[in-house]
Amino acid sequence: MRARICSFFRTGSVLALALTMASLGPVAQAQTRMTYKSALAGTAYHQMGSELAQAIRQGSDETLLLTNEESQGSVQNIQEVMNRQERYVFTAPPALVAQAQAGEGVFASHDRERFGAIRGLFPVPSLTMHFVMAGDDGTTSIDALSGKHVLIGRGTFSAGEAARYFRLFGLEDSVRLADASITNGPEALREGRIDAFVTASSYPTPNVIETASLVPITLVSFTAEQIAQTGAVPQVIPGGTYPGIAQPTHTTSMPVVAYTTEQMDVETAYRLTKLFWEQQPWLAEQSAWWGSVTPDLLTHLTTPLHPGARRYYEEAGMELPAHVR
Repeated sequence: MRARICSFFRTGSVLALALTMASLGPVAQAQTRMTYKSALAGTAYHQMGSELAQAIRQGSDETLLLTNEESQGSVQNIQEVMNRQERYVFTAPPALVAQAQAGEGVFASHDRERFGAIRGLFPVPSLTMHFVMAGDDGTTSIDALSGKHVLIGRGTFSAGEAARYFRLFGLEDSVRLADASITNGPEALREGRIDAFVTASSYPTPNVIETASLVPITLVSFTAEQIAQTGAVPQVIPGGTYPGIAQPTHTTSMPVVAYTTEQMDVETAYRLTKLFWEQQPWLAEQSAWWGSVTPDLLTHLTTPLHPGARRYYEEAGMELPAHVR
């Protein structure tokens, strides 16, 4: 009799546990947490990181969680591959990743082997170069920066591009560079401590909107020949995007991709990529810049896709360039 009673209670306990686990539903699934590193707080890309984290959280029923961590920019994001583990996601222009894998520029002193482990996941809105000057001229030429005190920041993609453009257009010796973080740009321009600042972000970018709402601004607009000289992708910022700028601004852009490393497990990379594309229509409803993201941007990748991401694209029937497979 005692044996039958003990057996009954053991069976009852197992049944109760099973019922409890079933009632928990999706909450009972294990959570996977990842770091997402993109840009400085207050920039468009940091805002995008928050939007993406929310989209992935709600799309996965809170089983896939991104922590949007502040960054100094793409250079730092790539450099941290040296120390981060398998649950690290970051954004960077493909050209900068190619530079790291070749051991060139700021990456010359790093171990190229770790950079070789970088793998693509999905594109995010492209970087658009903004040369923002004080004044109410609407748009002007790059030559207007000659003799000006300009803040470009340091250690970011936009800082590197701005310096390259100054060399390219003969302004390297005539532009005086301010030694400060780019986050100080809008405030310094408003207070007259600098004449211009340069930032690279998807338009409309919050810090430019904020600046233009407080003081008149002028944007540098390039000629078609100058854009061709840069070797970058042409980009037009429509008139009316920023207060006081009625005419279109002709500038350049650089595709940006969300990356991880080959240390990330295939299932996590697959789920993250799948959730991104499933949530992209919702993201575009929240902020217009997400509407510009299409699978065609994958052609700009200089490194292969992560096998988990590739699995999603193949299942979805998306055509992939041979060099990213």
